[in-house]
Amino acid sequence: MKQLLNTLLGIPEVKSLVEAVERGECPAAVTGLGSVHRAQVGAALAEGTGRPLVMVCDHEGDAVRLAEDLETLLGVSPLRLFARELFVRAGTVISRQWELGRIGTLCRLGQEKGPLVLVCTAEGLLQKTSPADALQGAAVTLKMGERCDLADLSRRLTAAGYTRADQVEGVGQFALRGGILDVFSPLMEEPVRCEFFDDEIDSLGSFDTATQRRTKNLDSALLLPAAELLPEAGLASCFDCLPPDALLCLSETGRVAERVKNVLWQAKEDTESLLAAGEKDGDLTRLLLSQSEWLEALERFPVCMMEALPTSRYPLPPKTLLAVNAKQLSAYGGSIDAAAGDLEHYREADFAVLLLCGSEGRCRNMQRMLQGRDLPASLDFDGRAMPAPGEIRITVGALSAGAEYPQLNLAVLTEGQLTAATAGRRTPAKSGRQDNRQKLLSYADLTPGDLVVHVHHGIGRFEGIRKMPVDGVEKDYIKIAYAGGDSLYVPATALDLVSKYIGGGGATDEEGRPAARLSKLGGTDWTKQKTRAKAAAKDLAKGLIALYAERQRRPGFAFSPDSPWQEEFEESFDYAETNDQLRCIADIKKDMEKPVPMDRLLCGDVGYGKTEVALRAVMKCVLDGKQAAILVPTTVLAQQHFTTAVNRFRSFPVEIRVLSRFQTPGQARQILYDLQAGKIDLLIGTHKLLQKDIRFKDLGLLVVDEEQRFGVTHKEKLKEMSRQVDVLTLSATPIPRTLNMALSGIRDMSTLEEPPHNRQPVQTYVVEHNWEMLADAMRREIDRGGQVYYLHNRVETIDLTAARIQKLVGGGVNVVVGHGKMEEKQLSSVMQQMVEGTAQVLVCTTIIETGIDIANVNTLIIEDADRFGLSQLHQLRGRIGRSARRAYAYMTYRQGKVLSEVASKRLTAIREYVEFGSGFKIAMRDLEIRGAGNLLGPEQSGYMMTVGYDMYLQLLEDAVLEERGEKKKVTTECSADLTISANIPERYVPSSQQRMDLYRRIAAIRTDADASDLLDELMDRYGEPPKSVYALLDVAMLRAAAAKAGVSDISQRGDKLKLTIADFDPEAVVSVCSGPKYRQRLILAAGDVPALTLTLRGKAPVLEEALDLVEDLRLAREGKPTQVS
Repeated sequence: MKQLLNTLLGIPEVKSLVEAVERGECPAAVTGLGSVHRAQVGAALAEGTGRPLVMVCDHEGDAVRLAEDLETLLGVSPLRLFARELFVRAGTVISRQWELGRIGTLCRLGQEKGPLVLVCTAEGLLQKTSPADALQGAAVTLKMGERCDLADLSRRLTAAGYTRADQVEGVGQFALRGGILDVFSPLMEEPVRCEFFDDEIDSLGSFDTATQRRTKNLDSALLLPAAELLPEAGLASCFDCLPPDALLCLSETGRVAERVKNVLWQAKEDTESLLAAGEKDGDLTRLLLSQSEWLEALERFPVCMMEALPTSRYPLPPKTLLAVNAKQLSAYGGSIDAAAGDLEHYREADFAVLLLCGSEGRCRNMQRMLQGRDLPASLDFDGRAMPAPGEIRITVGALSAGAEYPQLNLAVLTEGQLTAATAGRRTPAKSGRQDNRQKLLSYADLTPGDLVVHVHHGIGRFEGIRKMPVDGVEKDYIKIAYAGGDSLYVPATALDLVSKYIGGGGATDEEGRPAARLSKLGGTDWTKQKTRAKAAAKDLAKGLIALYAERQRRPGFAFSPDSPWQEEFEESFDYAETNDQLRCIADIKKDMEKPVPMDRLLCGDVGYGKTEVALRAVMKCVLDGKQAAILVPTTVLAQQHFTTAVNRFRSFPVEIRVLSRFQTPGQARQILYDLQAGKIDLLIGTHKLLQKDIRFKDLGLLVVDEEQRFGVTHKEKLKEMSRQVDVLTLSATPIPRTLNMALSGIRDMSTLEEPPHNRQPVQTYVVEHNWEMLADAMRREIDRGGQVYYLHNRVETIDLTAARIQKLVGGGVNVVVGHGKMEEKQLSSVMQQMVEGTAQVLVCTTIIETGIDIANVNTLIIEDADRFGLSQLHQLRGRIGRSARRAYAYMTYRQGKVLSEVASKRLTAIREYVEFGSGFKIAMRDLEIRGAGNLLGPEQSGYMMTVGYDMYLQLLEDAVLEERGEKKKVTTECSADLTISANIPERYVPSSQQRMDLYRRIAAIRTDADASDLLDELMDRYGEPPKSVYALLDVAMLRAAAAKAGVSDISQRGDKLKLTIADFDPEAVVSVCSGPKYRQRLILAAGDVPALTLTLRGKAPVLEEALDLVEDLRLAREGKPTQVS
């Protein structure tokens, strides 16, 4: 990747940054950098300055992603320094993995030769440690043939934090048996066995903790201390361990500073509560740097503060300010065609495209795939040169996301963007909802701090993956924190019992994550919440079943092929259709001519001609004597659609009416009467279309515009009213749930990606709110004869804001106010002034979001943009830039405000996606940022908030089956915790997010076909799996088989295997227990929760024994003879 870094050093701002570091003009602040850019610019700085690089993040998730990207870019595995757990409460099991990792890092910092890269969290740097010389002095080196006093060595290990044990099972332990020393040091993959002859080291080698047998011989071994805070060593700052010439890069400085502040406050609060409770004595805050010590430590080094967005809030006053023009590219959701389209666009624009794949074999596969789509690509496994303009070059590497550098005409794409993993083989449509959930999970990357739902224990907070030794085997566990300080460790093999909590779009915490009350371990609240949600799901299921049954019973209407009138109507369109419009129109007509009800999503960017496509479908419907309805979210948009429709149908005998709050009660009654009598061909309306007194004579087509503004309840109401009608949904940014369904193949989707002629992208700024700057922007627009939207979304203070703007822009400018609470005549007058151009500035609420088209408005200013959703921001921005003139959008947030991570991601995305056709990409990014979104209407969302989206969907599925009278599906809820090495090693799948996704998918395996498919994919993507991954697949198959046999839990302690039986069949269990195969080895413990305990045979593999017993139980339950030993 050296060539890429050298190319990045050619960006003027990056070059200036290198010069600023060398001249001592730091701290420096650079904006415009997303997470992947921060890694790339950081690596380029390390390359350009030759200094050790230290990247500081606000949390572990960011740090891990940065470390993985830096390893690809610099070819060096970065050291990681994360926080250890300081505060221990009673009843909490604490893993020392973080502390042991810190020890290894701190010891290596002083010994590392060659280029040094360190990735750390703010909290990790904030925590004090032992002085570097004390840590290095506590290390012990063992060498073959050297003499060493065994008793003295044992004392030194104890002083260095090691614990003596009978048998070494985990890091930080040592065992002494005669002249044999076993010891497991931090940073070692396996423990070391050292045999002494008298006081001389006679043999040295590593061994396997599972078998306790030697695996290889060694010449020497370095034993690092096993405790970070050594007795009598004193305390020191982690900054003291850094090389004096290190370059510090702060990733998202505002969030780093906020994290430091929060950690110090929390430490103070925890100390006070623990002291008051008598659980601790002494001030634990002494283990952390103070705020002033933190800032003083930063000032000792050259600091580069990297931001996605401009800010005025820096912990250190910057001496150099720079802005880099770069974009972070979103994933394509597995759509190779969409990716191929973008690659073709890059080639035509003479962009150099560097495409990274995980291995040489995958590079070749990618080359073949692109060649199949007429996209020539060259292979360069060694990364000797950068691609030429217009060339696609494939090389080995992996980054967390793609990046685009317009100044360099360079795009860097990753294999993961183009070929997103799907949830196995496509399954029949009847299990579509399950596929939806699996696809949702592939987007729902868990990061520490996220809320999760455990099937049995309820809502908790995910705290990361922990490796823990159990019975001599180190296994991966998911740590979940619950109310009252309790923690639950879930085996990675049972990850299907855990899902990310997704609420109904309700309240969020200060980090922008969904807010929900944590469950209490062992309490009854979770059971009660599930019971209430289940009852609510049953009520909803009744309505759904009735609707689906009706749709199945009645066939849809097959519309006639195009008539001459249809052709005449289409030829009367004033503009030339784009190729995309013609394709989408053909798709919709084809659907309408089938005897099956259409349900199609038309996804096209704002202003791309979706309305024209919909009106052609309306014409087809009306020509067959049926009625059509267009449902819109606002009165203003209804009026605009009415005007457009009247103009388009002016030469044809089509009766059009609009129904909204602008009609008088008398007019509304007449419309309803004419509608029922069949005198109205097309009715355009707002939510009033959903009233009970609406009666169509013969409705054939329903068009839902701006679909993201409607709840499911609204749309289901109209579907229930109309039953077998064709449905066409229009949206620039479909809600994630709809997009998820369309990508999964459940719903048909057409996309408009080709912009109208002369359309220019909107120049978007994300800035802190500054009246002087915004006044300049408004004056510039007015001076060039244009108009301005100023969005202030609070009716109470909107007049004050308008008065302030009037004062800023001067008396010669007409500033008007518009919002949804105004009287009809008043609002119509305001909009008329804007349309006629007599008003220059409209101060408004989000009333402009849906569909007001005024070509002369080309500047948009949004206050508190961080409070809006991503698709909403995109819709608002789509109100401008509808002419050939350049348009400007200013997304502002309050001065000095530290944005939450979610808000920052949204604003970064809206700034990046300004090119044509961004709506679909915005929706994809929204799906990544906020999950599946709101699924249900208001009467159900309260129940969903208590149990989470995924759990509610499961309950709803069960309720639907029950309502149909069908047998409830057997859901695997069997957990297994066996003393075998079953995990995904980091060396096999280096990305922690990919490992988490694989754990989840392996845990969800139900059949041999599922396992075979996933194994094929693993071999294709990562090569031959190690034994521990095969064991993981076997455990998943065991869990699936056990669930069918009525077993809810399998656990092993030593030579005892315990099976907890949830579905107790006395005859089957007794027949198995009394058989000769298990005589005197299998014991039944009756009671409220029956269980079987099997004594394992000597060398028999535990998995084989467990599978045999489960299979025998299943056969006995089915009345078949069991297997003979």
